[in-house]
Amino acid sequence: MNHDKILVILPHPDDEAFGLSGTLAKYIEQGAQVTYACLTLGERGRNMGIPPFANRVTLPAVRQKELEASCRAIGIQDLRMLGFHDKTIEFEDPKVLDQTLLDLIHEIQPTLIFTFYPGYSVHPDHDATGAAVVRIVERLAASERPIVQCLAFSKDTKKDLGNPDVSVDIKEFLQNKLQSIRAHRSQFQAAELMGKEEMAEAELLQRFGTEKFYTYSWS
Repeated sequence: MNHDKILVILPHPDDEAFGLSGTLAKYIEQGAQVTYACLTLGERGRNMGIPPFANRVTLPAVRQKELEASCRAIGIQDLRMLGFHDKTIEFEDPKVLDQTLLDLIHEIQPTLIFTFYPGYSVHPDHDATGAAVVRIVERLAASERPIVQCLAFSKDTKKDLGNPDVSVDIKEFLQNKLQSIRAHRSQFQAAELMGKEEMAEAELLQRFGTEKFYTYSWS
């Protein structure tokens, strides 16, 4: 299915990088308009770069610039920063959170939404964000619901949900993905998971060449 308008709803800068940056670049290449709604600036993140080049005061601005660079690498032109607080999404007033996201859905009119699968995404912000998306979309008439595809990676995911039903070959967009990951220097510089010059292309393709998602079922 072709999608002209796609809405990505994730809580932190860098959430997009490992999970779906290649898929988004692929959709954009095919002509889709992608809107990325990032709920927070990850201002309570632990990593400050190695050696540190940020501190608790400057980290939000650093992470915003990193997010903007990641979006450029992917090709995203419509970035929305929603101004919620890092590590508190589960405690936000659900009326405020839900209305903010519902307004976005009404504005963008997406046929596809990417988010986290609630309960299977490790971080409380991930789960709370996914739960809010599911809560909102479920209220829509069945004929108006966009498809919701979810990232999930907790240890019980495959046991409970089975294998992901969506697998996207992003080999042609591997450089977009690697540039997106590298953009988040404060978070990933230490690990250098994707940036080792000695890593063979075959290993890069094996590790990062496919992105997988679970389509949320309303049954």
